[in-house]
Amino acid sequence: MTEIADAFTFIADEAAGGQRIDAFLAKVMPGISRAYIASLIHAGQVSVCQKKIKPGYRIRPGDEISGQIPAPRPGDCLPEQIPLDIIFQDKDLLVLNKPAGMVVHPAPGHPSGTLVNALLHHCPDLVGISGEIRPGIVHRLDKDTTGILVAAKNAEAQAGLAEQFKLRRIQKKYLAVVHGHMETSRGSIVMPIGRHPVDRIKMSTIAKSGRNAETRWVLLEPLPQASLVEVDLLTGRTHQIRVHFAAIRHAVVGDPLYGPRHGAFGSSEVFRTLLRSITRQMLHAWQIRFMHPTSGAEMCFTAPVPCDMDQFIIALRTVNPGA
Repeated sequence: MTEIADAFTFIADEAAGGQRIDAFLAKVMPGISRAYIASLIHAGQVSVCQKKIKPGYRIRPGDEISGQIPAPRPGDCLPEQIPLDIIFQDKDLLVLNKPAGMVVHPAPGHPSGTLVNALLHHCPDLVGISGEIRPGIVHRLDKDTTGILVAAKNAEAQAGLAEQFKLRRIQKKYLAVVHGHMETSRGSIVMPIGRHPVDRIKMSTIAKSGRNAETRWVLLEPLPQASLVEVDLLTGRTHQIRVHFAAIRHAVVGDPLYGPRHGAFGSSEVFRTLLRSITRQMLHAWQIRFMHPTSGAEMCFTAPVPCDMDQFIIALRTVNPGA
C-alpha cells in the first residue's frame, strides 16, 4: 500500500483489535501520516463496515476498513529556478549541499526563495506526501548553517528516513569553529534545551520545559583564540550545537544569536578584525550516514567546507597567538 493508491480495504485481524484506527492505518500504509489519516476520517473518506467513524475509533477483529486517498494536489509553495549543489539523487531521495543564507521552509518573512521552492523545480518526479506534491524534508539546517541535507521524493522514502531519525540511526557530523581553547581533546555536553524564558526567539539550557539533548565533540585543531571541532549530535534539538557550545562558554564563532558581539573577553584586536570579516556562524553540516530507505544500502556523503569558513580557518592559522 502506497500513497498513490486511490482506494484501500483491510479486514482487521486479532492483532489489530483494540488499536485506534488512525494509528493502525498510519502503521499499515507507510508514508501516510497519522494526522493526514485523521483528516481523511473527518472528511468521511474512511469507513468501518460502511459506517463513518472518528479517528479515536477502536478496531474490532473482523472490521472491514475501507477508504479513499485523494490524488495529491499541488502545494501552496511554487517551484523556483534556484541553483542547487546536488551531491546525489535517485528516484527516492536527494542529497544536497545547502548554502548559507537559504531558508529550508517557506515561513513568514521568507515566502519564497527557500529550499522547498528550489526542490519543486529541480525534482519533477516528486510524488504526493500527505496529500500534497512536495519534497519530504526530514531534518533541517538553520538559514546560515551550510552543508548536507537530505530530502525524500516520495512518502515511502520520507517514512523510512523519519524512522531512522526517530531511532537515532542516522549519524550526522558537523564542523564548527568555536571561541577559545577546549580544555580537553574530546567531550560531551548533556543539557536540556527549550525555549528561552525571556527572549522567545532563542533556545536555552535553562528553560523550564527543556528536552534532553546531548552533543559530543572532538578537537580537530587548536587555533589562535579558537578551536576547530567535529561535532556529533545524539539528539536533534533546535539550535542544539549553537546553544550547547554557548552554554560552556565556547560559542560558535560568528553566531549572531548566541555568540559574543565583538569577540570573547580578552580577544586580540587581530582576532576581532577577523571576526568582522565573517557574516554568519562558522558551522557546517559536514557528513551524514544512513541506510537507503528502500534499497537498504548504506549511504555516506560529505560536503566540502565552504569557502568563507575555509578562508577564515586559514587566516586564523597565520595569526600570531600573542598578537
